[in-house]
Amino acid sequence: MANYQKNHRQYYFDSDLEKALNRVDFFRIFHTMTLRYGFDHFGILQLGNEGDACTLTNRLALHDLPSGLAEEYDKRHRFGDSIVFKSLHTSSIPSVWKSDDLHLGNGGNLLGQLGFDILMCVPVTGMNGARYAVLFLGDGEMMEQQAHFALCYDAICAFDYFYRLVLSNKAGLGLTPREREILRWISHGKTASEIALIVSVSEHTVNSHTATILKKLDVVNRTQMVAKAIREQIIQ
Repeated sequence: MANYQKNHRQYYFDSDLEKALNRVDFFRIFHTMTLRYGFDHFGILQLGNEGDACTLTNRLALHDLPSGLAEEYDKRHRFGDSIVFKSLHTSSIPSVWKSDDLHLGNGGNLLGQLGFDILMCVPVTGMNGARYAVLFLGDGEMMEQQAHFALCYDAICAFDYFYRLVLSNKAGLGLTPREREILRWISHGKTASEIALIVSVSEHTVNSHTATILKKLDVVNRTQMVAKAIREQIIQ
């Protein structure tokens, strides 16, 4: 890191961030940060476009939520209907939510549906402008203002490293421009024959590209392919 950055950035996880190289390292950093500030779990959420159909599962870039919790939530609720999700698209100000404050219906009570009492959202942005939020969830009390500011700062700093060292390096995962184009159309629900007409190739060529994309992304079907592409920021 440049000297000017060292002179102007000081945070609790300084040495850990300097040594972090991969998802495992950042999982440990965010998990430790979560517990230090009195929360139970964290999640790094990719926002994408508000109008896009989305699930909680395919928006989580990294998290330590209990196993299967996000999947069970998605079976019963629409994450895009959550007032928390909608608010993250209308404001970049950090916010704190309590479950007893959310009586909005229609999927609004995200905390109650997940089984937590308190949620802190810290909006963050990648170097390419992609919007994310670092979420902290738990069953504790409201934070004091000083602790709130400190956690926001630590989360922003840790995300900056995570984005530059992990998320930005994984974007694309070796896909060619044509493969990314076909992947985008698949994410919009187009069939192989429809995509063939759109991009002026044969249906066989589309299917061949799709098989290659599945292999490169290490997934077994189109649903997993789109979910991973969104999670890894290959498509928005």
